[in-house]
Amino acid sequence: MQISVKINGKTFDHDVEPRTSLAQYLRETLSLTGTHIGCDTSGCGACTVHVDGVAVKACTLLAVQVNGSEVTTIEGMANGSEMHPIQEAFKENHGLQCGFCTPGMVMAAADILKNNPNPSEEDIRHGLEGNFCRCTGYHNIVKSIQHAAEKINA
Repeated sequence: MQISVKINGKTFDHDVEPRTSLAQYLRETLSLTGTHIGCDTSGCGACTVHVDGVAVKACTLLAVQVNGSEVTTIEGMANGSEMHPIQEAFKENHGLQCGFCTPGMVMAAADILKNNPNPSEEDIRHGLEGNFCRCTGYHNIVKSIQHAAEKINA
Protein backbone atom coordinates (compact mmCIF):
# COMPACT_ATOMS: atom_id res chain seq x y z
CA MET A 1 0.00 0.00 0.00
CA GLN A 2 1.36 3.44 -0.91
CA ILE A 3 1.80 5.89 1.97
CA SER A 4 3.01 9.45 2.24
CA VAL A 5 4.04 10.64 5.67
CA LYS A 6 5.95 13.64 6.97
CA ILE A 7 8.58 12.50 9.45
CA ASN A 8 10.71 15.00 11.34
CA GLY A 9 9.79 17.63 8.77
CA LYS A 10 10.59 15.59 5.66
CA THR A 11 8.01 13.86 3.46
CA PHE A 12 8.49 10.19 2.63
CA ASP A 13 6.57 8.17 0.05
CA HIS A 14 6.84 4.39 0.19
CA ASP A 15 4.99 1.25 -0.72
CA VAL A 16 4.61 -0.73 2.50
CA GLU A 17 3.02 -4.02 3.42
CA PRO A 18 -0.24 -3.33 5.28
CA ARG A 19 1.00 -5.34 8.29
CA THR A 20 4.15 -3.22 8.78
CA SER A 21 4.15 -1.47 12.14
CA LEU A 22 5.12 2.17 12.35
CA ALA A 23 8.11 1.16 14.50
CA GLN A 24 9.30 -1.29 11.83
CA TYR A 25 8.81 1.32 9.09
CA LEU A 26 10.81 3.92 11.02
CA ARG A 27 13.63 1.54 11.93
CA GLU A 28 13.89 -0.70 8.88
CA THR A 29 12.80 1.48 5.98
CA LEU A 30 14.00 4.90 7.18
CA SER A 31 16.88 3.80 9.49
CA LEU A 32 15.48 5.95 12.30
CA THR A 33 16.67 3.55 14.98
CA GLY A 34 16.06 5.86 17.94
CA THR A 35 12.56 4.41 18.13
CA HIS A 36 13.22 1.28 20.15
CA ILE A 37 11.15 -1.88 20.09
CA GLY A 38 11.01 -3.41 23.53
CA CYS A 39 7.84 -5.43 23.89
CA ASP A 40 5.73 -5.26 20.68
CA THR A 41 2.60 -4.90 22.83
CA SER A 42 2.67 -1.17 23.75
CA GLY A 43 3.47 -2.00 27.37
CA CYS A 44 6.99 -0.59 27.71
CA GLY A 45 6.82 2.73 25.83
CA ALA A 46 10.30 2.48 24.30
CA CYS A 47 8.73 3.06 20.87
CA THR A 48 6.87 6.26 21.78
CA VAL A 49 6.71 8.82 18.96
CA HIS A 50 4.37 11.71 18.20
CA VAL A 51 1.76 11.42 15.46
CA ASP A 52 0.07 14.69 14.64
CA GLY A 53 1.31 16.05 17.96
CA VAL A 54 0.10 13.19 20.16
CA ALA A 55 2.32 10.61 21.86
CA VAL A 56 1.61 7.09 20.57
CA LYS A 57 3.23 3.66 20.78
CA ALA A 58 4.71 2.96 17.34
CA CYS A 59 4.89 -0.81 17.84
CA THR A 60 1.12 -1.28 17.74
CA LEU A 61 0.29 1.36 15.13
CA LEU A 62 0.48 0.34 11.49
CA ALA A 63 2.48 2.46 9.07
CA VAL A 64 -0.58 2.67 6.80
CA GLN A 65 -2.49 4.30 9.67
CA VAL A 66 -0.17 7.33 9.60
CA ASN A 67 -0.65 7.96 5.88
CA GLY A 68 -0.97 11.73 5.51
CA SER A 69 0.16 12.40 9.08
CA GLU A 70 3.12 14.17 10.65
CA VAL A 71 5.38 12.01 12.81
CA THR A 72 8.11 13.21 15.14
CA THR A 73 10.68 10.74 16.42
CA ILE A 74 13.48 11.24 18.92
CA GLU A 75 15.72 12.13 15.98
CA GLY A 76 13.45 15.07 15.24
CA MET A 77 13.59 16.56 18.73
CA ALA A 78 17.00 18.20 18.43
CA ASN A 79 17.59 21.33 16.38
CA GLY A 80 20.60 20.21 14.38
CA SER A 81 23.37 19.57 16.88
CA GLU A 82 21.52 21.48 19.62
CA MET A 83 19.63 19.15 21.93
CA HIS A 84 16.01 19.83 22.82
CA PRO A 85 15.62 21.22 26.38
CA ILE A 86 14.11 17.90 27.46
CA GLN A 87 17.14 16.01 26.14
CA GLU A 88 19.45 18.49 27.89
CA ALA A 89 17.53 18.05 31.14
CA PHE A 90 17.82 14.25 30.95
CA LYS A 91 21.56 14.62 30.43
CA GLU A 92 22.04 17.20 33.20
CA ASN A 93 19.92 15.33 35.75
CA HIS A 94 21.10 11.79 35.00
CA GLY A 95 17.63 10.79 33.83
CA LEU A 96 19.01 7.76 32.05
CA GLN A 97 21.24 4.83 32.72
CA CYS A 98 21.30 2.14 30.04
CA GLY A 99 19.43 4.45 27.64
CA PHE A 100 17.06 1.91 26.14
CA CYS A 101 13.91 3.60 27.44
CA THR A 102 15.24 7.14 27.04
CA PRO A 103 13.86 7.96 23.56
CA GLY A 104 10.37 6.89 24.62
CA MET A 105 10.70 8.74 27.93
CA VAL A 106 11.77 11.94 26.17
CA MET A 107 8.86 11.68 23.74
CA ALA A 108 6.42 11.00 26.59
CA ALA A 109 7.90 13.95 28.51
CA ALA A 110 7.37 16.24 25.53
CA ASP A 111 3.72 15.17 25.44
CA ILE A 112 3.34 15.75 29.18
CA LEU A 113 4.85 19.24 28.94
CA LYS A 114 2.81 20.14 25.85
CA ASN A 115 -0.39 19.38 27.75
CA ASN A 116 0.76 20.71 31.12
CA PRO A 117 3.67 23.19 31.03
CA ASN A 118 4.06 23.14 34.82
CA PRO A 119 3.31 19.58 35.96
CA SER A 120 3.53 18.37 39.54
CA GLU A 121 5.52 15.27 40.40
CA GLU A 122 2.23 13.36 40.51
CA ASP A 123 1.26 14.68 37.05
CA ILE A 124 4.61 13.54 35.64
CA ARG A 125 4.43 10.10 37.21
CA HIS A 126 0.88 9.67 35.91
CA GLY A 127 1.94 10.87 32.45
CA LEU A 128 4.76 8.34 32.36
CA GLU A 129 2.48 5.38 33.02
CA GLY A 130 3.08 2.92 30.22
CA ASN A 131 6.75 3.88 29.85
CA PHE A 132 8.99 1.50 31.78
CA CYS A 133 12.54 1.98 32.97
CA ARG A 134 14.29 -0.93 34.59
CA CYS A 135 17.37 1.01 35.68
CA THR A 136 16.62 4.38 37.24
CA GLY A 137 13.73 4.05 39.66
CA TYR A 138 12.20 7.08 37.89
CA HIS A 139 13.40 9.67 40.44
CA ASN A 140 15.88 11.31 38.06
CA ILE A 141 13.48 10.98 35.13
CA VAL A 142 10.87 12.96 37.06
CA LYS A 143 13.54 15.45 38.13
CA SER A 144 14.63 15.78 34.49
CA ILE A 145 11.11 16.55 33.32
CA GLN A 146 10.66 19.11 36.09
CA HIS A 147 13.95 20.74 35.06
CA ALA A 148 12.90 20.71 31.39
CA ALA A 149 9.64 22.44 32.33
CA GLU A 150 11.61 25.16 34.09
CA LYS A 151 13.91 25.61 31.06
CA ILE A 152 11.05 25.70 28.57
CA ASN A 153 9.00 28.13 30.69
CA ALA A 154 11.94 30.48 31.36
